[in-house]
This record gives sequence, C-alpha cells and structure tokens, in this order.
Amino acid sequence: MRDRKGVESWLTDMDGVLVHEGQPIPGATEFIGRLRQSGRPFLVLTNNSIYTQRDLQARLTRLGFDVPERSIWTSAMATAQFLDSQRPGGTAYVIGEAGLTTAMHEIGYVLTDHEPDYVVLGETRTYSFEAITKAIRLIDNGARFIATNPDATGPSNEGALPACGSVAALISKATGTEPYFVGKPNPMMMRSALNTIEAHSETAAMIGDRMDTDVLCGLEAGLETILVLTGISTRADMDRYPYRPSRVVESVASLIDEVK
Repeated sequence: MRDRKGVESWLTDMDGVLVHEGQPIPGATEFIGRLRQSGRPFLVLTNNSIYTQRDLQARLTRLGFDVPERSIWTSAMATAQFLDSQRPGGTAYVIGEAGLTTAMHEIGYVLTDHEPDYVVLGETRTYSFEAITKAIRLIDNGARFIATNPDATGPSNEGALPACGSVAALISKATGTEPYFVGKPNPMMMRSALNTIEAHSETAAMIGDRMDTDVLCGLEAGLETILVLTGISTRADMDRYPYRPSRVVESVASLIDEVK
C-alpha cells in the first residue's frame, strides 16, 4: 500500500463510523464537513435497504451532518442498478420497505407477484410469513433470487433482529436456490459506488468498522481500506482474518487533516 496514490475520493460506512447508537461519533461531523469544503467526491454507504436517500439525509441532518442526498448510497440502490444492467425494464416480486421499492420503481421495474423475473429480498421490520411463502413458490417456478445484503441480524433497542441474510437462508433452505447478494461484502457494491461518483479505486479509500464487510469489500474492489475502532471490529479481531486493512485508526477524527 506504500505505492498507492493519494486519496482523492472517499467512501465511508455510516453506522459505526459516523453514527453509533443514534449519536454522532466525535469528529464525524467535522470529517464530513471537511469533505464538503474540499470538494472531494465522497459517498456514505449503508447495507441497510430500508431507507431512501431522503430518509437517511434527514436522519443525518438531525445529527448535525451536512450530507446531500446524492452523497448517500445504499444496498437497495446498488441492487436496483445491478438489475437494470442485467435485465432492463424487468419485473420483480419485492420483499422490503420504501428504500428498496423506491429504487426499483426509479429504474422502471414493475413490482408484481405474477411470473416475475426476480424475487428481490431486502430488509423490513415486519417480515411476513405469507410474503416469504410466496417468494419460495415464485422461485420454485423459475424466478431468479436476489438479495440486497447478507447481514444475518440487525440491531434494535430490544436486541438483535433477524435481517436479510437470515430470511434469505430460510428461503434458500426451502427452495435449494442461493441468492445473489449485491451489498457488502460483494465488491459490486463498492464498484457501483465508485462509478456513481466517477472515482477510481487506485485513488479511493473505504472507511469502515467491520472486517468482514467493509474491509473485505474495499480490499476486493482495490481500494485503500481504513478500519476505525468505533464500531464492531477491534484490533484483536483483525488476527482472526486472513486479510488486513491498509491501516487502522481510532476514529474518523484521525482522518480530518488528510482531507485537503
């Protein structure tokens, strides 16, 4: 990594890097502010497919972040872009919330349960047994299986909730069909983000708090990878993996002076 060019474009995860338990991480608003002042291309990434760009912008604004809608990239958006590249103007049966259905409508997809080209599984707080059963039957009848992200659980105030990866496993067990996951750690998510801001991997960095998604995804997409210690992974966790981040910092506050 010593031979890499300087960082000209930045990708950053949201939860665990900018925000933790509903509060901004110290230095995070200043980091985003410096990015805005510099004019450097950047995107805030999230594997969560529940929310639209506007929803997430509003959430970040309430916490003091100056992030425009265009600077937010979700697994729902990456999934929609992928489907548009594979089968433009197709049809899909979608299990998910506004973040995913809005992204699908925006690429011109028709959402239907009548012989869809795809079953697309995303995040929702209210997974319906009826909807899951319908998805299983549609896949058995030939629909292709896509999922926004492989996260097995999501957080809540009461504890862990089953997330997209867990429900995908249920559907796979019932159908014998594995989904294609578009979100992290699939480097497809990272490449689609880079394309969105017309950035190049050799001059881009990915900031994340998870070795198994953020660092792996950035590594496989050819970016500089920066692990922050304000979220999931710790220094001790790094030894469990056969790969390492380019570097480790305490938080994004350590990166403010690098943005020029």
